[in-house]
Amino acid sequence: MVNPLRPDVVRLYKNLLYLGREYPKGADYFRDRLRAAFARNSGVQDPEQIRQMIARGEYVARELEALYHLRKYRAMKRRYYED
Repeated sequence: MVNPLRPDVVRLYKNLLYLGREYPKGADYFRDRLRAAFARNSGVQDPEQIRQMIARGEYVARELEALYHLRKYRAMKRRYYED
């Protein structure tokens, strides 16, 4: 039986993989950690636990986006203003 939350998990994985391209420690580092995290939790069958993990993954995605926006802001600030 296929889990009905599988499309959500796959979407989250692809989104995190996309966001990890610009990770400060490198895309390879991020991809390896992401794969390990998803592999570690691949045996979970409880839908409620899966929903909680999806929510945590979406939180991580928002934090990554905030990190990238902050980095861009700091670069622009450095470019146009003296400290």
